[in-house]
Amino acid sequence: MIKLSNLSPNQGSTKNRKRLGRGPGSGHGKTAGRGHKGFKARSGNGVKMGFEGGQMPLQRRLPKRGFRSRNQSDIRIIGLELLDKLSKKTAIIDEELLITHGVIKAGDCYKLLSNGEISSAVQVRLRFVSAGARSKIEAAGGQVLTIE
Repeated sequence: MIKLSNLSPNQGSTKNRKRLGRGPGSGHGKTAGRGHKGFKARSGNGVKMGFEGGQMPLQRRLPKRGFRSRNQSDIRIIGLELLDKLSKKTAIIDEELLITHGVIKAGDCYKLLSNGEISSAVQVRLRFVSAGARSKIEAAGGQVLTIE
């Protein structure tokens, strides 16, 4: 019967580690398998990542293209034509409604812009609304409330 007390690894699956620099009788004494002199025999050796033997490395041969800031956040744009479609279903448009309809994801950064026209009076409760979108909504008889 197999128990924790009598478990052992498969035959040949484990090896003893190579003990370097422990005298000539070990077979790995003196130079400890590093050979004589040269770059690989010294401390701090090892070829750096991307090193190609002195040839110009690939990351330096390829041209640089563009720039992308690490601090940049993608802002989703919501147009008034989308609100016009949603206003036929409900009179109040807020973040939860946009999330349930798949317009934005929870935690997304977004802004309502004045792309298109809005015909129905609708109450909008969103974080970021442009001045043009605000004026178009209020001209249609709607109301804009910005939330924190």
